[in-house]
Amino acid sequence: MTTNERGQVTRNPAEVYDEVFVPAALQQWAERVADAAKLQRGQRVLDVACGTGVLTRAVAERVGPEGAVVGLDRNEGMLAVARRNAPDIEWRQGNVEAMSFESRSFDAVVSQFGLIFFANRRAVDEMTRVLRPGGHLAVAVWSRLEDSPGYAAFTDLLQRRVSAQAADEERAAFALGDPQLLRSHFEGAALSDLKIETIEGTARFDSIRSMVLAEVYGWTLGEVMDEAQVEQLLQEAESVLQPFVTVDGTLVFPLSANILAATKA
Repeated sequence: MTTNERGQVTRNPAEVYDEVFVPAALQQWAERVADAAKLQRGQRVLDVACGTGVLTRAVAERVGPEGAVVGLDRNEGMLAVARRNAPDIEWRQGNVEAMSFESRSFDAVVSQFGLIFFANRRAVDEMTRVLRPGGHLAVAVWSRLEDSPGYAAFTDLLQRRVSAQAADEERAAFALGDPQLLRSHFEGAALSDLKIETIEGTARFDSIRSMVLAEVYGWTLGEVMDEAQVEQLLQEAESVLQPFVTVDGTLVFPLSANILAATKA
């Protein structure tokens, strides 16, 4: 285990998320979501479920100092890391289903891999409410689990060696992978020109061990597994995920996302 991997065990989930998941899987999508939102300099933008701020920071670069971006998340641990990374951005703790922002107060609303946590009509209506007419909405969710063979193999391993509940929690991240299901959550909202594009990307972890430790200690698995169970999971993952390991030991596999874009009517 490298020094970085040992550190994952002692860091809180938000720090593990930021240090491992962001560069391995999330960073690559920020510019694509920003493109889908058709951002321009000087705009005011809301990033919903901003996490540690990877998309928020990309948006801030796009709108420039003349513009403004607000990062909203309900998890104060995530926001603490976000504030540390970018203290000049406005970070807000809050629930997307009951936002305190005024109606029509943003030129664009974006969200990256957070919709699964609030995929209901109230959240969609709130995101639409705070958009000005003609403003753009852009939302990214993971594509189907079967489109990500590394995560599919890891989920099967969780099912066999940890619990059905652990496997179901892993599957939940991909629950909106069907574009038609994703579209259905926005039907009837005050939106026009709704389009969904599935884009292929790549997950790239330093090693199998790095990915597994991040999955355990960056989410909820660490709360239900003791050290012996974690070590057993690591050992079996070395075999299960070996087909995705490159010659330098890096773990690489396809990871696709659906990006929904629409305009406020």
